[in-house]
Amino acid sequence: MSIRSTLLAAAFTLVSLGAAHANGLRPIEGRSVDLGDVSGVAYYTVEPDGFSVVTTLAQGEAGTPIRIVSVLAPGQRVVLSTPHQAGVLEISRNGNNLLVRKANAVFN
Repeated sequence: MSIRSTLLAAAFTLVSLGAAHANGLRPIEGRSVDLGDVSGVAYYTVEPDGFSVVTTLAQGEAGTPIRIVSVLAPGQRVVLSTPHQAGVLEISRNGNNLLVRKANAVFN
């Protein structure tokens, strides 16, 4: 099995673990994310340094997947975007809650 196939299988498995309609996530619960032309899955684990947020994205089925890992302390956020205005996603930590939402504006 190729690396791309393995990543896509893992992403679909994680998505099936969580409810795609919820804004908040629980540890290891996968959430489907969509940035227009680029989509994938995000999840997090609780680590000593903070919440380790893992986002895997690819452009369509043929695109090369990329993995982004961010460690968030309370009050921190990570913003993922594409050159297209439609694709802005904010993942933020509010205390012990992790929120995933589409953002309306591009952040600097």
